[in-house]
Amino acid sequence: MEPIQDDFKILPATKDDMQKVYDLIVELAEYEKLKHMVIGDVKDMEKWAFGEDPVIFINCGWLNGKIIAYSLHFRNYSTFLCKPGIYLEDIYVQPEYRGRGYGKKMLLYLSKLCYEKGYGRMEWQVLKWNKPSIDFYESLGAEPLNEWLQYRLVGDSLKKCAEKFDQLK
Repeated sequence: MEPIQDDFKILPATKDDMQKVYDLIVELAEYEKLKHMVIGDVKDMEKWAFGEDPVIFINCGWLNGKIIAYSLHFRNYSTFLCKPGIYLEDIYVQPEYRGRGYGKKMLLYLSKLCYEKGYGRMEWQVLKWNKPSIDFYESLGAEPLNEWLQYRLVGDSLKKCAEKFDQLK
């Protein structure tokens, strides 16, 4: 592994960074074979990152004046720990920059942020077929939650549940 170059920096995203971050999200979706699921746009991201009610936090990994990586997270809460945490939605390093420690530095940065704020944990998901990422996460001491199943309501099923609530007496 090539060592991290001294000029790699992690900075909070600004509105000016959002198009590049969005482009990296599309790259990630292509890598995960999920590009068909990308339906939002830069304006949607700006609303949720910089609008009246910000809910997402984006960090950019900069190298030689160029964004080569990003992470996107939001806060969650553990009722058992009675503490907030970080849910890491995305962490992505462009393929030509992988294996140099940039992704590790970004993950450790978020771990430090989580720890210093007194949060209880940091969580994320990884696709079952993504062995390089699984190996990386486990090398840092992360553990899979094999006893849990994740569920999701999206699109029509979310709409139908909302409508069912409105029909309750």
